[in-house]
Amino acid sequence: MNTIFLGMGTNLGDRQQNLQRAVDGLAAGMTITAVSQLYETPPWGVDEQPAFFNMCLAANTMQTPDQLLPFIKNLEKKIGRTPTYHWGPRLIDIDILFYNNDIIIEPDLTVPHLHMANRAFVLAPLADIALDFLHPQTGKSVEQMLDAVDKMGIRPLPNTTSRIPSKA
Repeated sequence: MNTIFLGMGTNLGDRQQNLQRAVDGLAAGMTITAVSQLYETPPWGVDEQPAFFNMCLAANTMQTPDQLLPFIKNLEKKIGRTPTYHWGPRLIDIDILFYNNDIIIEPDLTVPHLHMANRAFVLAPLADIALDFLHPQTGKSVEQMLDAVDKMGIRPLPNTTSRIPSKA
């Protein structure tokens, strides 16, 4: 069994519903063990677009990284993601932040996520569910990484967590 942490974001349409659809779809291929609250965050990279809702989840899965990535990409497409420009608006974006304590460097997949340590919109929700988790390359905890970044504009949305689907 593999422990994974995923980060998700959306800034188009019904943002909370987009994230719930992602959680529901992910539950088909893994056992979700924790979800963060939702955060409203400013756009990153390109300012002229709507604010994002971001969240993270923890899960256990039997999928290998080579199985997990296409599973996620197919789910994004099923939810309605279409390619835009780099750092542009999106209906859903799902990133693999951590896969166990593995370091994976492949042409189409880098884990831990390459830029996560510099992004409060990833670290704030991740801290809700993995405050003490250590980055396998830097040895820093999620809490330490979050303390080191600018959190301007990162706003937790009270009483907003996605429902974890039950396995029937």
